[in-house]
Amino acid sequence: MAARVLFALMTADAPGLTATQLAARLEVSPAAISGAVRYLGQIGFVVREPVPGSRRDHYRLRDHTWYAGTATAVQFYDVVISAADELLGSLGSAHSTAAERVAEMRDFFAFVRSRVPGLLDEWQASRAAPLQSGS
Repeated sequence: MAARVLFALMTADAPGLTATQLAARLEVSPAAISGAVRYLGQIGFVVREPVPGSRRDHYRLRDHTWYAGTATAVQFYDVVISAADELLGSLGSAHSTAAERVAEMRDFFAFVRSRVPGLLDEWQASRAAPLQSGS
């Protein structure tokens, strides 16, 4: 549902849509929209803004959505890495199947976490660079 809401917001001509508009566009219940926009807000893709003079809210894509969402994910990676380190300390044997799975997950997220700042810098540089012919 989150993906459907994301694409509905991306393809809307209006800068934002209310939950009622999203529900009508996607032919789903308002409850489905509520959970989806809450999730999209948590990961930094969608912003909720009050409609002046109304009790409704508009949901819109965050400015620089993909960049901001990726930068926000770094915080999630930090939480996962820290939690995995704590869990590994309590598992006992570092060579158990459980410990190996947790260590692999931690190592994966540490690897991705270490690459994100450089990737974001590369993205910014690519956006500033003039287009080259043949690319």
